[in-house]
Amino acid sequence: MTDQPAPRNRLLAALPPDDLARFLPRLELVELSLRQILQEVEQPIRAVYFPGTGYLSRLAYMDNGDSAEVGLIGPEGMMGLAPLLGADIEGFEIMVQVPGTGLRIGTAAFREELERIPSLRPTLSRYALAHFEQVTRSAACNGRHHIEQRLARWLLMAHDRVGTDDFPMTHEFMSMMLGVRRAGVTVAAGVLQKAGFIRYERGRITITDRPGLEAASCECYGIERRAYDRLIGPPPGTKGAYWR
Repeated sequence: MTDQPAPRNRLLAALPPDDLARFLPRLELVELSLRQILQEVEQPIRAVYFPGTGYLSRLAYMDNGDSAEVGLIGPEGMMGLAPLLGADIEGFEIMVQVPGTGLRIGTAAFREELERIPSLRPTLSRYALAHFEQVTRSAACNGRHHIEQRLARWLLMAHDRVGTDDFPMTHEFMSMMLGVRRAGVTVAAGVLQKAGFIRYERGRITITDRPGLEAASCECYGIERRAYDRLIGPPPGTKGAYWR
């Protein structure tokens, strides 16, 4: 096990070395392509994913076809909370928002490993609670805070997960993620760009001043980050900051 590189996924890295060594052979490395649908609404969940790079969006759809993002899943987490909690179907879509790689395991095999590996269920259950806190905080944020604050918070969350200052993003996609009209996103992004916090051009976002972007965000970002620190713990080599 000492020759194995540490997994990029923080949940896997949090497992005791012996348990990780038992779990890794069941996982398959896969590419996650832009806008790939990993889980369809109210359809059986056939696989569980542990992202290593890039990130996924949890989307809620309305009857008229509109959608809004209600959660982000990156290297800090997993896709497949329903099988973890004893269910087979979720009412959300999971889409790859920034491409990358991940580790995949079939749902039946995943449930076998939950019974076989002692630390797996409690580790993943703590993440389930952290993700629930993210989702509920997003609902409160969307109802209380200005769009510029919400966009700053969302860009910080994306920045944390992609691990690079530059990543693909369009106004159309930002509108879908925030659940607002495209014109509103254009105005909010313009405010952040004029302040020097971001640069937006040709469907890409560059974070140019992260401290400024943090100051422009609402308190929800810090609350969510502390929840992950508390429930999962910071990655090795950091001093209490889960992400950076």
